Amino acid sequence: MTWLITGGAGYIGAHVVRAMTEAGERTVVYDDLSTGVAERVPRGVPLVTGSTLDADLLSRTLGEHAVTGVVHLAGKKQVGESVGMPLHYYHENVEGLRVLLAAVTEAGVASFVFSSSAAVYGMPDVDLVTEETPCLPMSPYGETKLAGEWLVRATGRAHGLSTASLRYFNVAGAASPDLADRGVFNLIPMVFEKLTAGESPRVFGADYPTPDGTCVRDYIHVADLAEAHVATARTLASAARGTDLTLNIGRGEGVSVREMATLINEVTGYDRPATVTARRPGDPARVVASADRAAKELGWSAKRDVREMVASAWAGWADRG
Repeated sequence: MTWLITGGAGYIGAHVVRAMTEAGERTVVYDDLSTGVAERVPRGVPLVTGSTLDADLLSRTLGEHAVTGVVHLAGKKQVGESVGMPLHYYHENVEGLRVLLAAVTEAGVASFVFSSSAAVYGMPDVDLVTEETPCLPMSPYGETKLAGEWLVRATGRAHGLSTASLRYFNVAGAASPDLADRGVFNLIPMVFEKLTAGESPRVFGADYPTPDGTCVRDYIHVADLAEAHVATARTLASAARGTDLTLNIGRGEGVSVREMATLINEVTGYDRPATVTARRPGDPARVVASADRAAKELGWSAKRDVREMVASAWAGWADRG
């Protein structure tokens, strides 16, 4: 098979491309390079620069490269930004997906993997989030991911397309320093930024109903996430047409913000205790995945622990230089 990876020059996308090519899959990267980096694309992998809103370019790319499967990671991804720019997020994430699916069905592509998010769940009041936990997204970003799942599933049913929606939990780490996350939007790089600036990292709220009062999250190493994509692609490729999967991709273990800040200090050699500030609106106390269905359907489970995530992310941060 030949897999088109939209957003394949981004942080997660580049890891997926590398994992799939190392597993022997043929890949083509499609990325508008608005946040992606061309240098992340492995040598020998074609890179097509364009938007998922460009129907003509998508159709030409699918045909010229004889694409048989798509992994769709392209899109806007910042929760806070989506609140102020909902029209932009719906245009890029939902309309871009619609245009892509129209090209995919016209080209007769057989398999489609959609990058979703735990943001579809909103503030679940459960110890472990299963795929049956009600979806109540709290931001336009989360809404676009849930709407994307609906659109992917409906298209699969109507056109015999095998589909999977992967709900990522908190992605961290790097397979190698050159693929590290260059943004400062998630907890680990935000703590790195404070530490290297000589400041104390911030903890938003310490009065949650959790063991140490800080929010608890499920962190997944980006290399494990990439391997989950390989397993999903191969599962769909061998499945009956019209197969539909929705899967949580996480470790099933919670780590509190305070625990993560302490671990980051240990790994980096700093000794700056976190400063507690006011809660952020909309932060749920605990969001931890049940990853049982992914293990059953894909034969996949996460292998890397939180210390590995922090150490590999720190190596990438130090390499930014």
